[in-house]
Amino acid sequence: MDPHTIIDKYYTKGTKLYDIYISHVTDVTNKALKIARKHPELAVDVQFLEEASLLHDSGIFLTKAPHIKCKGEHPYIRHGYLGRELLTAEGLPKHGLVCERHTGTGLSLETILKRKLPIPHRDMRPQSMEEKIICFADKFFSKSKLGKEKSIKKIRKNLGKHGKHQVEQFDEWCEMFL
Repeated sequence: MDPHTIIDKYYTKGTKLYDIYISHVTDVTNKALKIARKHPELAVDVQFLEEASLLHDSGIFLTKAPHIKCKGEHPYIRHGYLGRELLTAEGLPKHGLVCERHTGTGLSLETILKRKLPIPHRDMRPQSMEEKIICFADKFFSKSKLGKEKSIKKIRKNLGKHGKHQVEQFDEWCEMFL
């Protein structure tokens, strides 16, 4: 499966949104692959890691996020599960789980209910090692400052706004992946 076939189906080459998407997912993919190379003991499926990294944000075009040229109807918080639905319909349910489970350091059912998030009521935390690596790598790159890797301090500060557990999970991954 070539992830670019899926990307090209939903994102139009030559548009600002396409450029933002490709820049972001390429940075995340490169970071994820670097982690996999540095840690062979994690025994990750490198091909899947690469494909899923490139597709992890496939649902963003369905959301309303004008600052990154997304003109959809849904709140941005929904891009993960919408990406899962999209990739599942494309015959890639395992890749879809990566989409759903990469928001923050993952969203527990408890967090979804407590914060009344407008997303399905189910656990959306990364389970597989590949999901964890992609979720972790994603934290280093925003879609508004393309190509610039965030510092660990900045990531921790941003995650801290969403709860201590987010920072604790990130710190655990820092120990595991860096």
